[in-house]
Amino acid sequence: MIERQLNHARDPMMDAETGTFTDPGDGRVYRTIKIGHQVWMAENLNVSRYRNGDPIPNVRDEEEWGRLSGGAWCHYDNETEHEATYGKLYNWYAVSDPRGLAPAGWHIPTDEEWKELEMCLGMRQAEAGYKGWRGKDHGGMLKEPGTLHWKAPNSGATDESGFTALPGGYRDVDGCFYVLGYSGYWWSASQFAPYFAWYRSLYYTHSKIHRTNSYEGDGFSVRCLRDD
Repeated sequence: MIERQLNHARDPMMDAETGTFTDPGDGRVYRTIKIGHQVWMAENLNVSRYRNGDPIPNVRDEEEWGRLSGGAWCHYDNETEHEATYGKLYNWYAVSDPRGLAPAGWHIPTDEEWKELEMCLGMRQAEAGYKGWRGKDHGGMLKEPGTLHWKAPNSGATDESGFTALPGGYRDVDGCFYVLGYSGYWWSASQFAPYFAWYRSLYYTHSKIHRTNSYEGDGFSVRCLRDD
C-alpha cells in the first residue's frame, strides 16, 4: 500500500526502507524510515544534551517552565515511565538552539520539509500550504494503528508510511500537561513570527494532519530528519 501511495506522489521512483541509527552522543538506537527522498526517525527524539555535549535542562516545575527563555525538556507529567514510548517533550528554544538538538547528521525538519513528507503521501501542494486540518487520510498514514497507545477510535490509522506517530500529548507554556493518548504534536524548525513556530499535530478522531503555529514556550515532541 505504501508503494501505491508513493507512486502517486511526485516521483515514481521513490521507495520506503527501514533501518536504524545509533546516536554517537549517548548510544541510543533509533528506528528510521525512508519515505520518498527523506529519511526520518521513526520514533520521537530522546536526548538530554545538545550535539556539542552541553546539557539541556530538565525543567519539572510549572512556574519555572513558564519563565524559560532557553531550551528545556521534560517527560509528560514529569513521569519517566513515558520516556521509552514517547521520548521527551522540548520547547522550541531547544529546537532552535545553535548548539544543535538533533544528533550529528540529522536536523529538525522545517515547515517546508514537513510539507514534502505530506505531498509524498499524496497531499496536493496547494493544500499542504493551508493552516488547520488538511488532507484526507494522510494523518492516518502516519499514525500507529490500534488503541494500545491511541484512544479509540484512532480514526483512519494505518501507518502505511512507517512513521509510527504516537499521541505523546504536550506541555503548555504555563507548565500544564494535556492530551496524552489523544493527540501528538511535533515541532518544525521554522518560526512563524516572533515567539511562535510552526508545528504538526495528529488527533485520535481525525485522519487528517493539522498545521498551525504555537508559542515557542510550549513543550512538543520532536522528529528528526537525516541531512541530505
